[in-house]
Amino acid sequence: MDQRVTFGRFFLLTWRALTLRCPRCGGGSIFKDWWSLKPECPRCRFVLDRGERDFWIGGYAVNLVLAEFIVTAIVVAVVAIRWPDVPWTFVQFGGAALAVIFPFLFFPLSRVLWLAWDYCFRPVRD
Repeated sequence: MDQRVTFGRFFLLTWRALTLRCPRCGGGSIFKDWWSLKPECPRCRFVLDRGERDFWIGGYAVNLVLAEFIVTAIVVAVVAIRWPDVPWTFVQFGGAALAVIFPFLFFPLSRVLWLAWDYCFRPVRD
């Protein structure tokens, strides 16, 4: 595969991540469970951990930004749709609950997204 950073390559790797597949080959089943990746892709043997102590901090940031952006969009949409009879109790308590729950829901996605973006900009040489 061409290792240059192009929009096409970036979107291909992002698509693979959004479908929870290996960023390198597009193969599936890279997760051991909800919380952890396998050591390598079973199809192409791409090592899924870059071996850097603080590598996954970017994944946590992606998780937080993605989850909280979606929660904010939901709350704003509820306010806009229900205006002027806004369910303020839902906005207050439901929004807070969603802000806590969504990072857990997006955890696997954020890890694979971060891995794909890192691989796009810092490709592994064969």
